[in-house]
Amino acid sequence: MSVPRRPTDPSGLERYYVLTKGRSGPGGSASSLDVATLIVSRAAPAPGMQHEYAEIVRRCREPLSVAELGAHLHLPFNILAVLLADLLEAGRVEARDPIPAHDAGRGPDLALLEEVLSGLERL
Repeated sequence: MSVPRRPTDPSGLERYYVLTKGRSGPGGSASSLDVATLIVSRAAPAPGMQHEYAEIVRRCREPLSVAELGAHLHLPFNILAVLLADLLEAGRVEARDPIPAHDAGRGPDLALLEEVLSGLERL
């Protein structure tokens, strides 16, 4: 007598449910994450750390945007945001705004744009 096979979940939703422990979105300060937020590791992966957490910490030794990280790990934004919230709370990673707050309302640096244009014209 054969044991009935459990159907697989081709959508990956079951895996995501397990990864996030049933949570559908980040809480606390991590709720302000967006795709342009830069993530940087503050520590090395801990022994026995869940694979996805360890992979995030490893890949973020250099600043990496949430969008890039999601593409590398093949994870949707909301699932990745939950995992990042856990790592932020544990102090394993830090989140940085891609544009410093004091520059956010000013627009692009005109001097820099002029230098880029000048360099392009020389090509």
